[in-house]
Amino acid sequence: MDNLTLLTDLYQLTMLYGYFRSGMDGRRAVFTMFFRQTPGLNYAVMAGNEQLRDYILSLRFTREDLGYLGSLNLFDGHFLDYLKDFRFTGNIDIVREGSFVFPGEPLLRVDAPLAQAQLVETALLNLIGHQTLIATKANRVARAAQGDRVMEFGLRRAQGPDAGVLGSRAAAVGGCTSTSNVLAGRMFGIPVSGTHAHSWVMSFPSELEAFRAYAACFPDSCLLLVDTYDTLTSGLPNAITVFRELREQGHEPLGIRLDSGDLAYLSIKARKMLDEAGFENTLICASNDLDEYLIRDLKLQGARISLWGVGTKLITSADRSAFGGVYKMCALEEDGVLMPKIKVSDNPDKVTLPGRQELYRLYTSNGMAAADLIALDDEEESLTKPLTIFDPKDTWKRMTLTEYSVRKMLEPLIAGGRPANELPSLKEIQAFRQQEEKTIWEQHLRLVNPSAFKVDLSDRLWQLRSRLLHGRGRDV
Repeated sequence: MDNLTLLTDLYQLTMLYGYFRSGMDGRRAVFTMFFRQTPGLNYAVMAGNEQLRDYILSLRFTREDLGYLGSLNLFDGHFLDYLKDFRFTGNIDIVREGSFVFPGEPLLRVDAPLAQAQLVETALLNLIGHQTLIATKANRVARAAQGDRVMEFGLRRAQGPDAGVLGSRAAAVGGCTSTSNVLAGRMFGIPVSGTHAHSWVMSFPSELEAFRAYAACFPDSCLLLVDTYDTLTSGLPNAITVFRELREQGHEPLGIRLDSGDLAYLSIKARKMLDEAGFENTLICASNDLDEYLIRDLKLQGARISLWGVGTKLITSADRSAFGGVYKMCALEEDGVLMPKIKVSDNPDKVTLPGRQELYRLYTSNGMAAADLIALDDEEESLTKPLTIFDPKDTWKRMTLTEYSVRKMLEPLIAGGRPANELPSLKEIQAFRQQEEKTIWEQHLRLVNPSAFKVDLSDRLWQLRSRLLHGRGRDV
């Protein structure tokens, strides 16, 4: 990844200058990133950790960067000299990629000198927010497909090359099995897939000749687009003719693709025609502005589709344009002591959690996730059995766990400005996500009217927040 140090909002730099001028830049600060619950975003699939790590490790102001900042006439020479040696020296702990996370939870924690913790905000929200958004959308699509393979091919509709490439990676984290994006395939080891366009068919004197030419090029992976002219009276019969010719030559066709029309009706008819011709194992692939809701409806209508190509609505997360991640200070060093901080708002949903926090996932004896618990970082030893947890808003809603296991969700990513651990490969992330998905009850992941997953606060954290609210942001 290229140096992205100036991938930030100007006010991060003006605050950095102010901290420097005020002698506050070296004070220890703790920030957390989380997302708020909104309709259609009841859970998320964590993604983007590798790109965040690379950004942190390459964080430095180049000569060109400093020349540009000097040209803004906002900063003095002392500050620009300070930036010459600026590096991230703090710690970042983060939820593992592929994890299922829920609103209000700390997805990551930055513990670093104030200037450093402040500067990384914009890029951090961009890198984690975008990939987590696309991974979540991909997971919803893959879940709607009910085990069928899902191809991501949204590159041409992505909002720029970076969104296309990192979106392909995120889609693979979320559940897509392949991508049309050749660059993403090379960079991340994602299987690449694709067939031909309508222009291929239109380039030949006839549809049959086009199919034969394509089959000659790819006899062992022949998947034909059959709706250029007329699917049932032209495309399917011509495809079956070519499939028979392939079989006579010792090859088996892969399948057909439908890209328009009534996909449920056409797939049912196509399946019948293919089966009657002896091609029971050929795939029927469908595309055409699909998303999780349309795939769900096609399944309900009995569509005989076994491979789904999803592009625009996945790579752009068409029904949700942004993840809405939030990055807030929760503690700041004062006179050598780390003091909890809270943001107070007239909107109760925007009141933040104070203190240096940990996130724990509680599993029942059958291995299913029962709840997540946000606690202060020195409370792990207090998670004894039995454990009573409660809803932070409706405190009368309580649950006592007697037999359970605990997993600390925040894992080291950066320690002292250096990589803390070797990151898992994309295949390992995908396998982890698949395993994690099995531990979340279906009602928390369904597309419509999901049941809220329990995200509770420890009693000490709840009491701390209450005290700070009474003091309007000051510990009393």
